[in-house]
Amino acid sequence: MNYAAAKYYIVKKLNEELASNLYYHGFHHTVDVLNAAIMIAEVEDIRDDDLTLLKTGALFHDCGFLKTYKNHEEAGCEMAKEILPQFDYNSQQIEIVCGLIMATKIPQMPKTFLEQVLCDADLDYLGREDFEFIAASLYRELVENKFISTEQEWNRLQVTFLNNHKYFTFFSKRLREKPKQKHLAEIQKIVNNY
Repeated sequence: MNYAAAKYYIVKKLNEELASNLYYHGFHHTVDVLNAAIMIAEVEDIRDDDLTLLKTGALFHDCGFLKTYKNHEEAGCEMAKEILPQFDYNSQQIEIVCGLIMATKIPQMPKTFLEQVLCDADLDYLGREDFEFIAASLYRELVENKFISTEQEWNRLQVTFLNNHKYFTFFSKRLREKPKQKHLAEIQKIVNNY
């Protein structure tokens, strides 16, 4: 696996070609997920080929937005199948990367430990201090793409989402769950006043 070359290729593509109205799912999100995945992997002792595949999955998990908004995971998986053979990824490794991409589809249903790690990395922000800032970017993106239209609708959606979400890894359960519950309680208070 030539991870460095694959990374260079997909980073350039995402940076140059993603739609400018992806306020949440822009290139910055991919970088955030990659960094979170690396941080979780360190604590969970993931290394060698597993770490390379995890990082590849993080880089490619939202590349499907280059083609479509809805069902972008499937599109991303197709892209990985087209692109990764050029960088010496074999079919088994590409299947693992596709599994990682598909695991991030909401509702998350990871089947392997690596998939659990990427799912937690993808939604790491739910339990961080920058939650409100990042959530605001998702709200703006969803409004512009006509998935929601009001702040009330958004807050109700967030309450449902946070209530149904669960972290999988030791790292995320220990460090992200409690702050996530605090964010949920704050939004629930707002919704209760409607």
